[in-house]
Amino acid sequence: MIALDTNILARFYVLDDGDAESKAQHEQVVLALSQRERFWVPKTVVLELEWVLRGFYQRDREDVLRVLDHLTAMPNITLEDEATVRTAIAGLRSGLDFADALHHASARQCEKFLTFDDKRFARPAGRLKLEPPVVVPQRRRS
Repeated sequence: MIALDTNILARFYVLDDGDAESKAQHEQVVLALSQRERFWVPKTVVLELEWVLRGFYQRDREDVLRVLDHLTAMPNITLEDEATVRTAIAGLRSGLDFADALHHASARQCEKFLTFDDKRFARPAGRLKLEPPVVVPQRRRS
């Protein structure tokens, strides 16, 4: 099995216009991933891929979801902790930030998940009734 880095997957899914090197890399990666080889994708690479697509390439949530759905459907790709990655993708689809969703999905054995991000993580997680519950610690009054 061959492990893939984020830049390989980014080049597979994104072709930079007018750049001969990017085009050559894209063609090389498409050919490699179409072979019978088996590939391993760490969940940290999936996390970084989402960030690169959204942050660097300015792709919207729907585009990112299409990429992640395609990646998880490829028969020659094995994802590290696939159930957790799929849960995080569902969280993204439900409106959570992907990183938060992946962190939360990775902590499913815990009794609660603490964060100071009330507005963008704890409240949406509460509306989704995620388990473990996402909790903002209360300030102690002195």
